[in-house]
Amino acid sequence: MSPNVVVFLTDQQRWDTTGLHGNPVGLTPNLDRVGRAGTHFANSFTCQPLCTPARATLQTGLYPTTAGPYRNGIPLPEDARTLAHHFGAAGYETAYVGKWHLGDSASRGPVAPAQRGGYEYWLAANALEHTSDSYNTIVYDDTGAQVKLPGYRVDALTDAAMRYVAKPKDRPFFLFLSLLEPHHQNRRDDYPAPEGYEEAYRGAWTPPDLATLGGTSYRQLPGYYGMIKRIDEAYGRLLDTLTSLGLRDDTIVLFTSDHGNHFKTRNSEYKRSVHDASIRVPTVATGGIFTGGGQVNQLLSHVDLAPTLLDAAGLPVPKEMQGRSVVPLLHDRKAAWGDDVFVQVSESETARAVRTQRWKYGVVAPDCDPAAAGADHYVETYLFDLMADPYELDNLIGYRSHTHVAARLRERLISRMIDAGEASPTIAVSPERDSGQLHIEPAEAEL
Repeated sequence: MSPNVVVFLTDQQRWDTTGLHGNPVGLTPNLDRVGRAGTHFANSFTCQPLCTPARATLQTGLYPTTAGPYRNGIPLPEDARTLAHHFGAAGYETAYVGKWHLGDSASRGPVAPAQRGGYEYWLAANALEHTSDSYNTIVYDDTGAQVKLPGYRVDALTDAAMRYVAKPKDRPFFLFLSLLEPHHQNRRDDYPAPEGYEEAYRGAWTPPDLATLGGTSYRQLPGYYGMIKRIDEAYGRLLDTLTSLGLRDDTIVLFTSDHGNHFKTRNSEYKRSVHDASIRVPTVATGGIFTGGGQVNQLLSHVDLAPTLLDAAGLPVPKEMQGRSVVPLLHDRKAAWGDDVFVQVSESETARAVRTQRWKYGVVAPDCDPAAAGADHYVETYLFDLMADPYELDNLIGYRSHTHVAARLRERLISRMIDAGEASPTIAVSPERDSGQLHIEPAEAEL
């Protein structure tokens, strides 16, 4: 029998908010427990740290510049083949609950049927942050009618997903639950946690990049943490629902986020940068083939998640998908796999980056049309040694001691851009800087 499949997507959640990644606050006991018993993808990254592009990749298995929505405001093409199409063709009932953000930008509320990505059951809003608030959840059903769901927004959407799961079905189901939290509430630029939750996290542990760079984290981190605590509770309740219905063993549940959050430390808002604070996300899978999978340390990109879900359900992976299924790594940790991930940024700035286990190399297009997907010319801007500097506080680009590393990563980045369907660019070498007290010899380091 084919397994049911559930995607539990959060919005703007950093990887280091979880105990699996060393957060000491205790925000995610359910996710931590499931990650230890299921499969934890310890190095998981978005292809582009922005809502619409990230969702386009998750739905299609394509890089944003290939899928089409390379920035917010560009709808997913109506002829795009999504997970709903692939699961539906295999006999699955498909359902979407929550934030879509892949429809026409002029429609912040209902999404036209042709722009719903092929999903059958529908209870969603295009830009949920504009149609709802923390205790005022407004979504739209498959007729376009407005529906107000009771409770705190995380609970309201999760409860709706649980009601869908509990409905009798004669087919396996594929459910995509897309929360807004822990994204900020746009019109107030705050992080409204459930009543009483923010207070519990005032003075809590702060990640080193935020402690050093500040941004808005001093004011906003308690609310952000409170949101994540409630998310974890809702995740646990969804799993309890599956258990109570006798579906837990036969249901794959993937937890991930669309991108991270740097709290205005890297630019004037919360994401849209190539730093790990923007691109690294928590990712855990449980059920089916993922039960007892352990920790996978290879670098995983969001472009790999769609083929992974199809493969895990026993379905063919379309040849046009640009990602690869991670399922072979569950059987053999030494199976062939890439040793880097490629990141695009095509809004606010036009940037590209390649990240290996040790290094982050990033470039920015200085004079690019902000509406363009990419550029022909970039300038070296970032080089971080993640082994010595995991929170990317010391930019090594231009140091004489690191020119060989930069040169090798430059070649690799160009290759990854071409593989993703972009034109081969020119990349200007960063002006040389004196490395001062740096005495390492990175030319011999593994990339």
